Amino acid sequence: MVYSTVVSNKPADPEERLTYRDMPTPLGDLRLVASPKGLRGAWFTDQALLPPPDGWTLTDSDPFLEQARRELDEWFAGERRLFDVTLDPMGTTFQHQVWHALCALEFGTLTSYGELARTVNRPKGAQAVGGAVGRNPISIIIPCHRVIGADTSLAGFGRG
Repeated sequence: MVYSTVVSNKPADPEERLTYRDMPTPLGDLRLVASPKGLRGAWFTDQALLPPPDGWTLTDSDPFLEQARRELDEWFAGERRLFDVTLDPMGTTFQHQVWHALCALEFGTLTSYGELARTVNRPKGAQAVGGAVGRNPISIIIPCHRVIGADTSLAGFGRG
């Protein structure tokens, strides 16, 4: 997976062209959003901005959206374990550190918020890591679903 090194905690440039499309999944409809640099977001439509903000263009022909849809279909079918789509999420430097660490987890691996905090050199930062995990803008592909509480519970998991 290619992860953009662009780190920003500023709002997206209003002139930046963002495209989107929705796709059905076994867990519900997913809204995919792409910037010119890569996949910007993947939110379940019950968590996405509805209606989409002004400036977003509905399309079926964006290469990042097409690749993300294809790879997600393969993942849900059990035919894919790793994603190759280029990612371009917006977030703080710390959030990007956490999201990179999540992307480095091997398929099927679970980790706790505390273990993830140690991975990003914040050994006492489990709550801060939880905040970054909770703000993951690219569901499934950045695998926040692999993070569990220290007691192995599904602490903070947004999809129930």
